[in-house]
Amino acid sequence: MDLVAGRHLKVATPPVFETPQQERAHRKAKLAAAFRMFSKAGLDEGVAGHITVRDPEEPDTFWVNPFGMHFSMIKSSDLVRVDEAGEVVEGERAVNGAAVAIHCAVHAARPDVLAAAHAHGPMGKTLSSLDMTIEPLTQDACAFYEDVGVFDDYTGVVVDPEEGKRIGRALGQHKAVILRNHGMLTVGRSVDSAAWWFLTLERTAQSQLTAYAAAAGLGTKPLRIRRSEAEVTRGQVGGEPAGWFQFQPIWERISTDHPDIFQ
Repeated sequence: MDLVAGRHLKVATPPVFETPQQERAHRKAKLAAAFRMFSKAGLDEGVAGHITVRDPEEPDTFWVNPFGMHFSMIKSSDLVRVDEAGEVVEGERAVNGAAVAIHCAVHAARPDVLAAAHAHGPMGKTLSSLDMTIEPLTQDACAFYEDVGVFDDYTGVVVDPEEGKRIGRALGQHKAVILRNHGMLTVGRSVDSAAWWFLTLERTAQSQLTAYAAAAGLGTKPLRIRRSEAEVTRGQVGGEPAGWFQFQPIWERISTDHPDIFQ
């Protein structure tokens, strides 16, 4: 809380849990909410796409969406827990083979990461087909300034664990990676930040593509934010606390409008 003019002003802060069971329930509800958000944002494409979060008690396992279930319908009880070898250890439904190949490798490569998000968003996959990365054209884009890897080796649907490992290496210590001719992937130290980074990355890709299209029509070119300003802005809007906080209004709305996510 901040003390302003003698008053305590409330602001959302990450919750603290008394037991791993409470934290697990919270992470699963956040994961279900993230899928609802992806659906509302048009980030569902048939059976493609997955978001994962580590289990707080067994961190070498992670929760993921069941294969073939629409994002708009996912509840906490629908989520499936998978071990680092991709085997289902809790739940009754199958999981996407690509989710296993990609996310097992990403979680193994990044012990600091709690959650990872991947989908075939229309703008992200369009940008992934072009020889470019995210550029500092807007304030929001600066969250990703020099913080996006590129996996430039498309070989088809990712089902080979070795390809998943290469994606993990391409991600490096970044918060996002462009999967060339495929889409985007983001990571975070919470479901909140991983999901928010993906949503704002998709919108940033849309803004960048629109800027280049408009510039071509006008005979000009997009104006990049200078390095010094881009670095400062990244520090303001691109850190883990900012990613977590940006998701909170979305969480508040979805958890209120769709209380079945807790079931």
